Amino acid sequence: MKKTQLIVVLALFLAIFACRDSQTENKNARTHGLQETLSAFNDAFKAGDLTTLDSLTTENYIHTNGSSKAFDKASWFAYLEKRTAQLKSGELEVLTYELNDTVIKIHDDTAIVTGSITVVTKDSAETKENQFRITNIWVKESEGWKRAGFHDGKIE
Repeated sequence: MKKTQLIVVLALFLAIFACRDSQTENKNARTHGLQETLSAFNDAFKAGDLTTLDSLTTENYIHTNGSSKAFDKASWFAYLEKRTAQLKSGELEVLTYELNDTVIKIHDDTAIVTGSITVVTKDSAETKENQFRITNIWVKESEGWKRAGFHDGKIE
């Protein structure tokens, strides 16, 4: 009887650890998928690729900068269209756009991403370098991860 109990306890113990390993692997795979999406999003922003940016943002997207009130996706895309025109004409060049210090916390089908952005741009007048502390909210939809919210604050 004691031998049977010991076997049952060991089997339960192994099952618990197997479950935890499976959950960890699943979370790591989801984090990796989001990291790839973050990279694609940042590359698209740097290049002014509106099609990719549209596909990677939710329809009810909300964007907040440290210097403005929150605005919706249509308003953000109005800004992006002007920026993309400047990029295509050569009036604006993005020399660097890097996401650093990235921390990803996944909660079911939602992720909170924090980090810092370093941006170096060049226009006809000067080269500017700025750094921002950011928080993004990402949601997992049927097509994959999409950015649902953004907030930044300038690092002085």
